[in-house]
Amino acid sequence: EMGKTFPEAKGETARGVAILRYYAGEGMRKVGDVIPSTDKDAFMFTTRTPLGVVGVITPWNFPVAIPIWKMAPALAYGNSVVLKPASEAAVTAAKIIECFEEAGLPKGVVNFVTGSGSVIGQGIIDNPDVAGITFTGSDTIGKQVGQGALSRGAKYQLEMGGKNPVIVAKDADLDLAVDATISGGLRSTGQKCTATSRVIVESDVYDTFKEKLIAKVKEIKVGDGLEDGVWMGPCSSEGQMETVLSYIEKGKNEGAELIFGGNRLQENGLDKGFYVEPTVFDGVTTDMTIAQEEIFGPVLALMKVDNIEDGIALANDVEFGLSASIFTTNIQSMLDFVDDMEAGLVRVNAESAGVELQAPFGGMKKSSSHSREQGEA
Repeated sequence: EMGKTFPEAKGETARGVAILRYYAGEGMRKVGDVIPSTDKDAFMFTTRTPLGVVGVITPWNFPVAIPIWKMAPALAYGNSVVLKPASEAAVTAAKIIECFEEAGLPKGVVNFVTGSGSVIGQGIIDNPDVAGITFTGSDTIGKQVGQGALSRGAKYQLEMGGKNPVIVAKDADLDLAVDATISGGLRSTGQKCTATSRVIVESDVYDTFKEKLIAKVKEIKVGDGLEDGVWMGPCSSEGQMETVLSYIEKGKNEGAELIFGGNRLQENGLDKGFYVEPTVFDGVTTDMTIAQEEIFGPVLALMKVDNIEDGIALANDVEFGLSASIFTTNIQSMLDFVDDMEAGLVRVNAESAGVELQAPFGGMKKSSSHSREQGEA
């Protein structure tokens, strides 16, 4: 429904199944601790209690996994849920709810409401009977959710995107780094919160890396995600396509060099969809819009640095801090990156995109409310 390729859609659905199994097990794990008391006759312990009604506001980019990873822990701990999915992926969300109904959940435990964010989303934010809200989406809307929840004392958790870097050191396995940059940045048409957006490369290997990257990007087949062999599908909507194209124009106007892609694809029947070429910019500087703002499209910005220290500083020079990765064989560089990178999720010799359901997930700075979701969090 949002343009994913069929293999990615199947993978996401399997992830939804795994999440449900994980949180079904959570119901059998401990819910507190027994704590020694200074009074020998006292028995002191902690336990968990349900919040009550949890409002779940989800985006269109992972229309199966995100609603499930928010609903499952809420349900496991005895809460009821009101799900408001993004309108672009409401049919997929409805299919999930049909599965819950078929599984025999009691009436009223999971509730599904579609409509605009300004009406339904705001209704969830303002409703005094909604005790907790979990939201994934834009920074602007996330602030509204947080402020609304705070004003009436509701619990809230926000995940609001990123501007995620990959750092490629001169001692890196360049082929591995190229493959991970393409996978992290261009799968799902770049429409992931954790997608690679900035590619920060040491000057000693910059030209070699760029040459290898362009050669691989040229091999990407764009088209209908249901067709065999298609690697990258369309943008989720006409509006999202126009947003991506507008950022590409800003990149060109601000002096970045467009070295591949950058156009809407319309030949071979693609004019009926919202297809954008995988796009690579060279010579990007940190003051450019495409180096600072989340594009949510298949656009990579190449940036050159002299050393790892400068690379980490450049990687941190944004308002977001969701995920980041580094490619290096130097253990000290790995440790420096893990310590100094201002991101909630950091990976070494792996792409920036992708999370594991059993681990806590969330960002720093404007990427998050500094709370976490998934795993035991």
